[in-house]
Amino acid sequence: MTRKQAIARLKLRDKKFEVIVDPDKAWLFKKGEKDVDIHDVLLGEFIYYDARRGLKASEIELKQIFKTDDVYKVAEHIVRQGELQLTAEQRREMIEAKKRQIIEFISRNCIDPRTGLPHPPKRIELAIENARVSIDPFKPVEVQVNEVIKALVRVLPLKMAKTLVAVKIPPQYVGKAYGVLSKIGKIIRSNYLSDGSWSVELEIPAGLQGTLVEEVAKMTKGRGEVRIIKSATS
Repeated sequence: MTRKQAIARLKLRDKKFEVIVDPDKAWLFKKGEKDVDIHDVLLGEFIYYDARRGLKASEIELKQIFKTDDVYKVAEHIVRQGELQLTAEQRREMIEAKKRQIIEFISRNCIDPRTGLPHPPKRIELAIENARVSIDPFKPVEVQVNEVIKALVRVLPLKMAKTLVAVKIPPQYVGKAYGVLSKIGKIIRSNYLSDGSWSVELEIPAGLQGTLVEEVAKMTKGRGEVRIIKSATS
């Protein structure tokens, strides 16, 4: 298998059923992200008994156990209910790739308060090692970066460029919004308007402005509002 492939595995009635998947998309799909389609998760239109040996499952048995021989419906069941298998090497590679993304983000959005200049990526990498920061290969950078920075300030002087934004969420999307927004930044003020909309002031890393706009637009089908109040370094 290549670097960006993994196996999702489910055991039913003493038999293993496996599919080859994109590990990042499979993880999001497994967590219930509605915008991830099983067609994008699955790599190759096959259900296997043993993917590494190329042993394909029979259509008859798929119908008996899964009540369908539709590859995508079976794959959806396997990914949601089964285990996502990564080799040790795949996991190391994914962690390294995610770490590089986090280092790049910190280098672009943080400064050394002693000099007012950004830290070089190599210095940030050494600080991550010294602070023994744990990197999750599946979680997006914007979800992890705040915790990483909290760990780094113990060993590296850092100031984050932050932005205060106002966000307005229409009533029908409020339920999902809190979880999404609280992962991106810190909620400073919160207020429910007379029409049921949620108005919130959110402090976010400056580099996540684009991410926030995209997430709000996706979550509210373009009906949410994002407005920058001010930018600051903290």
